[in-house]
Amino acid sequence: MQLKELISKINNAESLNYLDTEITGISYNSKTTKKNDIFVCLVGENSDGHDYAKMAEENGAVALMVERFLDTKLPQIKVQSTRHQIAELASAFYNNPSNKLNMIGVTGTNGKTTVTHLLQKIYEQAGQKCGIIGTLGYKFKSTDNYAEAKHTTPQAPEFQAVLAHAIENEISTIATEVSSHSLEQNRVGGTTFKTAVLTNLTQDHLDYHITMNNYFEAKAILFRGLQKGSLAIINNDDEYAERFKSIIPDDVKIITYGIKNNADYKAENISFSIHGADYTLVTNDTRQKISLQLNGMFSVYNTLAAIAVAHSNGISLDIIIEVLQETQGVAGRFEVVHKKPLVIVDYAHTPDGLENVLKAATELKNKKSRLICLFGCGGDRDATKRPKMGKIADEKADIIVVTSDNPRSENPDLIISDIMSGIQTVNPKRVFVEPDRGKAIELLKKLAKPDDIIMVAGKGHEDYQILKDKTIHFDDKEEVQKVFGNEA
Repeated sequence: MQLKELISKINNAESLNYLDTEITGISYNSKTTKKNDIFVCLVGENSDGHDYAKMAEENGAVALMVERFLDTKLPQIKVQSTRHQIAELASAFYNNPSNKLNMIGVTGTNGKTTVTHLLQKIYEQAGQKCGIIGTLGYKFKSTDNYAEAKHTTPQAPEFQAVLAHAIENEISTIATEVSSHSLEQNRVGGTTFKTAVLTNLTQDHLDYHITMNNYFEAKAILFRGLQKGSLAIINNDDEYAERFKSIIPDDVKIITYGIKNNADYKAENISFSIHGADYTLVTNDTRQKISLQLNGMFSVYNTLAAIAVAHSNGISLDIIIEVLQETQGVAGRFEVVHKKPLVIVDYAHTPDGLENVLKAATELKNKKSRLICLFGCGGDRDATKRPKMGKIADEKADIIVVTSDNPRSENPDLIISDIMSGIQTVNPKRVFVEPDRGKAIELLKKLAKPDDIIMVAGKGHEDYQILKDKTIHFDDKEEVQKVFGNEA
């Protein structure tokens, strides 16, 4: 695509030099810039891409997107914010692929991965090709392996490239996780969503957003951007539900789901067992029994979200319910990895997430069962949630093992100290501390009895651990099976 064609699609852009230059790619990392790329000089907290423009040119860049004109012979497009307008550039470069797709954006603190995976299976059962993009990567068929994605929502050039690739593969629908970071950084800018979904809004990422109000405003970007005729699917039980509904444009249809409050899609008569959750789906037109292999109240909410999206987009309830009843779950989301004792691995890494999985595990206890919770908190992230998670574990679990998550550059002992400040009474027969996560999982073998339920929380599907000076291979599921055996 010629540079002059690209610039015509970018708001408030100025140009300098040869606009007939042919562009064959977009890069924002000078080390990976290729021949005939346009290099985008991203300005961040710790680095300025303008300082790397010369290196990008040496590696083959033939044009630059800048916030200030540089002393170079290369053609330049000057914009107000490269970090935000890289999305416009990427969408234009790939010929606005989202306009040709049924885009479903799922946002919220918890549940995004499960909801998108459920939607993929439902759409496929209905005979429609559906891709997903999110925490685990992206794939265009539920039976495919994941292609790697570095973020829950990829950077704009990668995101738009995946959408263009989806069209090449005759995909009609994309269900994508939309993180608060991606919304605030405009990674999904230039994307037209036909349906936006709110799972919930609870404390997370305050190291980045600082306040819950900022966190809300980031999530709200998805809903404020909906166009006429779009759908907004809202968890009506969430504390922020009414606030979200108040900012949705008037010509967008609001559809609700929930358990506690009136909703368009509501679950009643909910029960749990070792086999999963049962409930009655209630709509204006029907009451239908659903028996899930998934467990926990959060699974009820996640399936309600998927039902609301798919049914509102024209898929029959019979197909939807059939898929939900057959679905066995998502990797690292309340995943049973051993049965006696019952060991569950879950990604829960927020106060709300931990509370939800511990509540779900409690529902599975018998008279002999104790609930054992192993968890830690990530370093270089919101420290205020650490004592809150300690308090939740103290209240919900019979035995607690506090360990490391991804400590990153922080001292693991200090992170653990923050967690411990939320535990009211440190009884040495009930509360154990082991900073080495592998050794902490080994400790579970000594603590657990056959009827106990063990929740290994925080990392879920992750197969790595980020330490101060390196990243190592570490998979909770693998570690549990090393200790307890491979019986699940």
